[in-house]
Amino acid sequence: MKTEKLTVGGIPAILWGEPSDRIFIYVHGKMSRKEYAGFFAEIAEEAGFQTLSFDLPEHGERIGRPERCDVWNGIRDLNAIANHVFPRWKHVSLFACSLGAWFSLQAYGNRAFERCLFQSPVVDMKWLVEHMMLWSGVTEDALREKREIPTQIDTLRWDYYRYILDHPVTRWPFRTCVLYGALDDLQPRESVERFCGSFGAALTVSPQSKHAFLEPSDREITEKWLRAALDEAAGAVL
Repeated sequence: MKTEKLTVGGIPAILWGEPSDRIFIYVHGKMSRKEYAGFFAEIAEEAGFQTLSFDLPEHGERIGRPERCDVWNGIRDLNAIANHVFPRWKHVSLFACSLGAWFSLQAYGNRAFERCLFQSPVVDMKWLVEHMMLWSGVTEDALREKREIPTQIDTLRWDYYRYILDHPVTRWPFRTCVLYGALDDLQPRESVERFCGSFGAALTVSPQSKHAFLEPSDREITEKWLRAALDEAAGAVL
């Protein structure tokens, strides 16, 4: 398929697909990169959408740069991408995965997305960070005192934890479809169901899938979900 490499505000990005007035902003998760959007972009193009994917800090072409992949840089980057996209396309939608969904929930509550698709979204970062603390034997008092503690999972930061506590998700006014694996160990099903119930999102649960959806059978499950959601999104803007 047609691809164009570009840079948006210093952020490496790829524009996928033939010209269209419809586009998805694609926000990847941790340990991913913009090139991994290809599977989504091919299906999206069949439904009439282009896709713009980009590297989050510490990912892809941005590995080795000084910017951390944290919520502040994530919000800045997601807004830079949105500021590029919204004036140039008539119909803008969003796909976000895992950490990319959390950044989107923090950055995009006041944007005008027509459809949003979340795969394995982190919707309860408080739960995740507090369980990372538990798994690593780190107490809240210790984190407050030391401010930053490296663990085998990730580096825990007091300022990040405080941000999470101070910024719960209270607004998400977009029609949203969620794909969640019942074996996901990074987000409890209760948190995902609570998010979907609070904001009217349609939830699809894959009983045997883990967070990463990397088993051979997961590709077919993901493709079926994407095609149904994209066909609905395409029909809404005809």
